Amino acid sequence: MPLATLKSRCFANAPFRYLQANIDRFIAEGIQPEIGLEGDILYTGSAGEFAAIADRLAAANLACTLHAPFFELSPGSLDRQIRKASRDKIRRAFDLIPVFRPKSIVCHLGYEANKHGYKEQEWFKYSLEAWQELLVIATARKTPFMLENTYEQNPEQHKKMFESLASPHARFCLDVGHVMAFAKNSWQDWLPALEPWLGQLHLHDNHGTSDTHLAVGRGLFDFTGLFAYLKQNNLTPIVTLEPHHEGGVQESLEALDRFGFA
Repeated sequence: MPLATLKSRCFANAPFRYLQANIDRFIAEGIQPEIGLEGDILYTGSAGEFAAIADRLAAANLACTLHAPFFELSPGSLDRQIRKASRDKIRRAFDLIPVFRPKSIVCHLGYEANKHGYKEQEWFKYSLEAWQELLVIATARKTPFMLENTYEQNPEQHKKMFESLASPHARFCLDVGHVMAFAKNSWQDWLPALEPWLGQLHLHDNHGTSDTHLAVGRGLFDFTGLFAYLKQNNLTPIVTLEPHHEGGVQESLEALDRFGFA
């Protein structure tokens, strides 16, 4: 597949300040960003700064996705104040949907069995409340929000959440690196269980020991099998490349072609 075609099919992770500093390169190379909103950017970034980057991307006919913050947030916390702080911060990311008009906004479900398992029903109740509130915003903007796997060991909590939300705007983001590094299993343990909700892929690689975010093909993940499954089942999720090293996007694009992405 021609490189230009692959680029038009994919997004690449880019924290907002990084994108801001490298916007000319993104435009010159035709790279569509998944804009990361982690850290304090939702408090320190101005409306003018966000609008300026959105305008540059639109003028270059480059689409984007958004990645909402997740670090140290717990929208399903049993502590009311922690729930409120978490939801308020994530909501700030959703407030940027009309600015960037993203193809999706990615969130983390955030279930950890070792933390939440002993109070699973309460955690699920509060978590569902949070995502229902955000679903209202996403639906009004006709923007799907994705719930990504991180430390979850299996698809059980995601499936339960999607069944409860029961909306075409609530979708699953399969992070293949997290499957290997944290769940310690394979993509077949997540698909087809979550196939009805599959909306996005986060693609990066590792060797199964830590979340190293290598370029596609540098680790052990079964990309050939995954891409064949997608093709066989006519699945066309949004694709985000998430290597965290220089040259990783180009290397990943070349690997997509080598592994039969279509």
